[in-house]
Amino acid sequence: MSNSDIPNFESHSISLRPMDEYNQRLVSYTHPPDWVNPQPADYYDLVVIGAGTAGLVVAAGAAGLDVGLKVALVEKHLMGGDCLNYGCVPSKTIIRSARVVGEILRARDFGISTAHYIEVDFPEVMQRMRRVRASISHNDSAERFQKLGVDVFLGSGRFASRDTVEVAGKSLRFKKAVIATGARAASLEIPGIETAKYLTNETVFSLTQRPQRFAVIGGGAIGCEMAQTFRRLGCDVIVFHNKAHILNKEDIEAAQVVQNAFIKEGIRLELNCEVERVEKTSDGKRIYFSSKGERNSITVDEILVGTGRAPNVEGLNLEAVGVDYDKSRGVVVNDFLQTTNPQIYAAGDICMDWKFTHAADAAARIVIKNALFSPFGLSKQRLSSLIMPWVTYTDPEVAHVGMYDHSAGSGANTIKIPFSSVDRAIADGEEEGFVKILLRQGSDEILGATIVARHAGEMISEVTTAIVNKLGLNKLTTVIHPYPTQAEAIRKAADAYRRTLLTPRTKRLLGLLTKIS
Repeated sequence: MSNSDIPNFESHSISLRPMDEYNQRLVSYTHPPDWVNPQPADYYDLVVIGAGTAGLVVAAGAAGLDVGLKVALVEKHLMGGDCLNYGCVPSKTIIRSARVVGEILRARDFGISTAHYIEVDFPEVMQRMRRVRASISHNDSAERFQKLGVDVFLGSGRFASRDTVEVAGKSLRFKKAVIATGARAASLEIPGIETAKYLTNETVFSLTQRPQRFAVIGGGAIGCEMAQTFRRLGCDVIVFHNKAHILNKEDIEAAQVVQNAFIKEGIRLELNCEVERVEKTSDGKRIYFSSKGERNSITVDEILVGTGRAPNVEGLNLEAVGVDYDKSRGVVVNDFLQTTNPQIYAAGDICMDWKFTHAADAAARIVIKNALFSPFGLSKQRLSSLIMPWVTYTDPEVAHVGMYDHSAGSGANTIKIPFSSVDRAIADGEEEGFVKILLRQGSDEILGATIVARHAGEMISEVTTAIVNKLGLNKLTTVIHPYPTQAEAIRKAADAYRRTLLTPRTKRLLGLLTKIS
């Protein structure tokens, strides 16, 4: 990725490629070119640096309480952060288009005849994404937050002293501050890749023409989601991953289901692989790699790097306010999301291992409570108290909450219900997945769960709710699930646990009860 491909975060005038009517509308909401920063208040109860999910939730939550708090929000690029502009919204929009293709490809399995050739209008798919993104961008707009009572300052914010943030020539004095500057795509030190140029989540959604040959470096969540999506949109896709299987941080059986789906769809996987160098040629971008002791190469049109995130700590002048940070891990916080300066908090990707929008939202709520409504440190909330689910939006999806069986060791039991035993999954032709629930040994306490299904993300919340409210799996046997639904697999897991309680002694007792009833 060359310097010309990196968004100009310092400029007041923001441009997104292509600058069509939809991106113009997006920018008009999230970084309006005619925006005039307000005259700062004498003093702010809270100054928030960064208007991604965490920053927006903190600012809106504090101002929306209507208790007279003065709140300032500082953003140097696009309000809405990664989620709106480069993450959840654009990725899930094109994933939806790809799912339509997936359905058509399987149509014959359901008795539906289709043409042999599926025409994907790639420019239209990407235009739809820009249209959808623009249509919801008003929710994160500078004007909306101004109307909520937040003073919005566009420009690069930095700490000037222990109680002052400077932005665009103005000084914002604060009682408390929140760092929510997020993270960016991590760069790779692969010889030649900078010269050849590459895509990240910050630039891939600017594509307007389909790259026929598409390489993905990284087999984690982002890499896998985009690999399957671009394959379904008509690209020849190859994934380079340095582990033995994709999604290696997930349950190994869940990862295998997704990996089998990838192979079936024609995605080439190079596992246990090292990308050695990249060379720009007249025919494209040539990737040299080694795998299984052999060296090989392939030429592609575009390379997407999806190998992690780097925290945005640069330019904040954190030393001036005594905030410790690490360039790779981000701002250092305690369990209350407090930095090494007690008056400054942080939330979201800048300081957390959970780099999800919903995690940033939850952390922001903790910050509001701890920074503003916990006098003398009373009744503070802990980040570690959160029960955090997450979803990888491949097809099928992988959803997880809590512990994995490999980390629980011998102190846990596992109940697994394959979807091949669930009537609705059979009717849907979606039998490859499963529900796996991890229980504390000798108990129905739920330690964690993994679901692999077409809509696993919609199902995991039932298990998360049970964990949060300390409901054992046995309780879920009393929850009536509509028939037929795939979520019935969760009830089946609860029934399977209840059957483990049928010891010879309890069976004898039940037999006695039938005789006297």
